[in-house]
Amino acid sequence: MDSKKLMESLSPNERKILPYIEDKEINKICIKSGLDKVSVLRALEYLQNKNIVSLISKKNKIVEIGVNGALYRKKGLPERRLLALLSDKKILQLEEAQKQSKLSDDEFKVSIGVLKRKGFIDIKNGKISLNTNKEEISKKSAEELFIELLPVDYESLSEEQKKVLKELQLRRDIVRTKDENIINIKASDLGKNLLKEGVKTEELIEQLTPEILNKESLWKGKRFRRYDVISHVPKISGGKRHFVNQASDYARKIWTEMGFKEMSGDITQSSFWNFDALFQPQDHPAREMQDTFFINKTAELPDKKIVNAVKMAHEDGVDGSTGWNYSWSEKEAKKIVLRTHTTCLSSQTLARLKKEDIPAKFFAIGKCFRNETLDWSHGFEFNQTEGIVVDKNANFRHLLGYLKEFFKKMGFEKVRFRPSYFPYTEPSVEIDFWNSERKKWIELGGAGIFRPEVVIPLLGEYVPVLAWGPGFDRMIMDYYNIKDLREMYKNDITHLRNMKFWMKS
Repeated sequence: MDSKKLMESLSPNERKILPYIEDKEINKICIKSGLDKVSVLRALEYLQNKNIVSLISKKNKIVEIGVNGALYRKKGLPERRLLALLSDKKILQLEEAQKQSKLSDDEFKVSIGVLKRKGFIDIKNGKISLNTNKEEISKKSAEELFIELLPVDYESLSEEQKKVLKELQLRRDIVRTKDENIINIKASDLGKNLLKEGVKTEELIEQLTPEILNKESLWKGKRFRRYDVISHVPKISGGKRHFVNQASDYARKIWTEMGFKEMSGDITQSSFWNFDALFQPQDHPAREMQDTFFINKTAELPDKKIVNAVKMAHEDGVDGSTGWNYSWSEKEAKKIVLRTHTTCLSSQTLARLKKEDIPAKFFAIGKCFRNETLDWSHGFEFNQTEGIVVDKNANFRHLLGYLKEFFKKMGFEKVRFRPSYFPYTEPSVEIDFWNSERKKWIELGGAGIFRPEVVIPLLGEYVPVLAWGPGFDRMIMDYYNIKDLREMYKNDITHLRNMKFWMKS
């Protein structure tokens, strides 16, 4: 666009401030243009988008007067008032000196310290005496001169003044520092050319209205503002959910479409539901402090019938099994933990099911916590997607089919299953997916069919229960090409705004 057309495309405020851009300071432009600071800043941003100016933002540290500092600037610093008193009295008892100077305890103590450090006073036998002449007393101190100087740019201070500032900062609210954003304005070559050609201040019609169109005299022979429809404008970022929540919503939609109902529950759970109901022995390493976060409280256990059934499964076994052959502790089961998996929701759901509710399918998506060593693929907290299918006709092939279908809908075609072991499932598998970035298989979590020792105490009879609980965070990392799990919890707003939406199928 040539300079004439560009000039015609400027808004009234842009034309108002353009002649003053070489002043470089916002406040000066405000005064000369007659516009407020907000209007000037907005107009400058538009000029920058048109490559007429460039705005360089710089943070300056400003030293300003505090509440006590403003008071002392009028009345004098406490040490000055004490010094003035001593110049008349020469020697005073400490208590009498404080009383006559009308200084608070803090002010008096500070004054004594300052004057003694400067060698202006002596203290002996509970008395304070002057140790300098009137000429020295009459001179303004470095502290007084500094206070008179405020406000001031920190960078403009001499080394000596910075030392004074450091001393004053030790005293209550005499000085304060704040960061101030300074914008420097620099005219581009295009901007300089426009200034050379001169800025026309003629009135341009900004928009057409019915009134203008209905009256010829209002538009005929008038000049209209030119609009550049390809001009760059600042990107507007609309509100959106965090990308982790987006992924969770997407997975929730898939499970629902597959006929599953959602389970929910607290992130704090009793050890009974988190471990015992899942046939995990009470001496299992995963129940130790180095793996699990314990809360210093105890929980109420559920119905006695269920508790006794779980206890029997642990001690003696069920359905022909031998159990774990130890004395099960109710005290251990009452310990509260931050849930280590969402499988605790599956155990609670099974306990609530009635015969007429079967067959049934449930899922959960939620946050879990483990005392893990922090690295690129492990964290103290993680998201897990949980699922169970309760059906007399369910089998292992159904389990793999459900999982394959879910992962396919999530966009992960390359999935494998490896034989594994878990205390609460048999048979058991580990689920992996192929990470194309790292060129390796990434473990997601476990799946299997709940053992009779889990199902019978909770349901009252054995029914095949397909179960899974893969981690969700590693899938999110793969989709968003996140190389380190910790990046999911960054508070970088630009990073969050630029994250794409989760859309796989």
